[in-house]
Amino acid sequence: MLLALDVGNSNIVIGCIENGEIVHVFRMVTDINKTEFEYAVEMKNILEFEGIDLGTFDGAIISSVVPPLINVLKSAVKKVTGKTALVVSAGIKTGMNILIDDPATLGSDLVADGVAAMAHYKLPVIVFDMGTATTISVIDQNGSYIGGALFPGVQLSMNALSSGTSQLPRVPIEPTEKAICANTIDCMKSGAIYGTAAMIDGMVDRFEEELGTKATVVATGGLSGRIIPYCRHKIHHDENLLLRGLAIIYEKNRRK
Repeated sequence: MLLALDVGNSNIVIGCIENGEIVHVFRMVTDINKTEFEYAVEMKNILEFEGIDLGTFDGAIISSVVPPLINVLKSAVKKVTGKTALVVSAGIKTGMNILIDDPATLGSDLVADGVAAMAHYKLPVIVFDMGTATTISVIDQNGSYIGGALFPGVQLSMNALSSGTSQLPRVPIEPTEKAICANTIDCMKSGAIYGTAAMIDGMVDRFEEELGTKATVVATGGLSGRIIPYCRHKIHHDENLLLRGLAIIYEKNRRK
């Protein structure tokens, strides 16, 4: 079984993958101050609580957008599984041609998203990954990563709105009955849900115009499930896209 870690700015998603299938998914809070021992204990406790035999892991892979945690988590994984984790970074085999200004700067999360999207969906494909930041990746008809866009995530935007103003409170990200609302809290909720959905629809239109063709659209990330139902484009919701990409990358790089 493969242990896959998707390290984001807010959460660490842990996937247990067997024969290419994701059989367990867990989450831990990302904390840059934790030590390798603390992460190892937390990881071990979660896995054992779910009845997973630590001896069944035959490999591990890490994607991280938090560079200071890479070696910390690599050491933690070693303590828990006895395996040295493969880290997604420049130079590993992905099977995807990266055609941006500096391919080495492409985030490992976007690499994994792109690899999975290319393997599981019809090209060209546009991928929205909605976490702390919302990233958009475009893989063209030839299977090349050609670029994308980046903007603040829904929760980050709402946090900034409440912390940067005197009278706007923190509100849950949930839909309202109508887009046109009559009180402050519902107006904020409408902006978060329908405003983000409209932005996604608008970016899809612009990207397809530049591509010169219709594209498959996929959404992933922690908040995607709350927003995608309100988009007007057909969008595939794939909450484990990144983990599936990590499984593919691991197989391409494992020593036979």
